[in-house]
Amino acid sequence: MNFTERLCQSRIETVALSLREDIGEGDITAQLIPMTKQASGRVITREQATIAGSEWVNEVFRQVDRSVSLEWLVQDGQTVSPGQVLFRMQGTARSLLTAERAALNWLQTLSGVATNCAGYAARVSHTGVRLLDTRKTLPGLRLAQKYAVTCGGCHNHRMGLWDAFLIKENHIAACGSIAAAIAEAHRIAPGKPVEVETENMAELEQALSAGADIIMLDEFSMDDLHAAVALNEGQAKLEASGGIYADTLVPIAETGVDYISIGALTKDVRAVDLSMRLD
Repeated sequence: MNFTERLCQSRIETVALSLREDIGEGDITAQLIPMTKQASGRVITREQATIAGSEWVNEVFRQVDRSVSLEWLVQDGQTVSPGQVLFRMQGTARSLLTAERAALNWLQTLSGVATNCAGYAARVSHTGVRLLDTRKTLPGLRLAQKYAVTCGGCHNHRMGLWDAFLIKENHIAACGSIAAAIAEAHRIAPGKPVEVETENMAELEQALSAGADIIMLDEFSMDDLHAAVALNEGQAKLEASGGIYADTLVPIAETGVDYISIGALTKDVRAVDLSMRLD
């Protein structure tokens, strides 16, 4: 199953869960409104943001009431301004109000990820570095958040534990050495990328000698990052990780590393302020 198929399946399942936890046995407040009463409305943003999550909104309304019609005025990846209308809706008042919270939760959370990523990407746009997310995602929202990362101009690392090797300190200890761990990875799954986490220049040299495809430089000093790039000479892809903050991001990018992985892209996210208004 490819990423698009996994994402679609995950979207259907997680939207259904979000509706079950919100609606439960039924929206009793919506019952105050006549069943046949029609309404229209719009969703606006109260702040500048990069949008992500339109298909999750669509899925919410599909599962609540397929007769509701939505008209999107923006698309995922687009930057919007305060007060801008994101989409309009038409349907029964009950359905619009029942779906409101779940739809906004998805849109404001995923747009929060995309907005966060867009800010990071803008800071290093003058370099050739690619900013990567990590597995530090909200439980159950892995694929949705990783999709939002791409809407903000950053990139996905591995999706999970199945699609690439990432050999860390404890793996190395259990295997006996960096070389032994890399050799075993190549034996188990020839052709899959093998990444090794290193903590100093000596380990970097071992990883290079053993033929690692990607080498993570974990909390290397600025001097060591420069030295690592010089030593590597393009043999492997280099990924800086650990201790990446707003004030260190640009200098690290300017060392010439290929990637920078940042857990904060997905775990330190503030939801975008959105509002739904009935006409």
